Amino acid sequence: ATQGHVDRARRLATDPAARARRASVLKLPQRVEDVGGALRAAQELVDAAAEDAKQLAEEMDGKETEDLKAALGAAQGGRLPRGTAGVVKDLEDMQKRRRTRTQRDSLDVALADLTSFYRDVLALQLGSRIALANTDAEDALERLARSSTPESTLRRIEAIAACGEALDRNVAPLLAVEAMTMALRAG
Repeated sequence: ATQGHVDRARRLATDPAARARRASVLKLPQRVEDVGGALRAAQELVDAAAEDAKQLAEEMDGKETEDLKAALGAAQGGRLPRGTAGVVKDLEDMQKRRRTRTQRDSLDVALADLTSFYRDVLALQLGSRIALANTDAEDALERLARSSTPESTLRRIEAIAACGEALDRNVAPLLAVEAMTMALRAG
């Protein structure tokens, strides 16, 4: 399931929320049967990534800001010395970029999970004897393998890759993921 990523294995082994997010992502292929389901699945995937970014920000941003203000000589709850507002603004900009990157990283993990799901579908369709990465979703894999063709599975994998490329080009996450889920629906 982690495809050789030690940090990911550690996170899945120790974090119930990470396991729940992965399970939710692996259910996405069954949820894109109609347009409404595809769009809801996209929204939920983007919302989950945004929630990950928000949680990280809550953990780090306040402490970083307070530490910086203390280092700049601001008394507890007091005003900053003259000429230091730019430094605080730089920190806020960095924190905003980190939230965006965290959201994109979370989406990247979801895209990797989806790619591995469709890789397993393709392996079943082609009769390959390689080990499945998503044995916990074997029923869904077999159902999708029987109901589609290897060509449509390859188009779905390409749609996932196109979503990742769109995210790399700073396309709005919801737009990129909606386009992907609609392509997954179409096959």
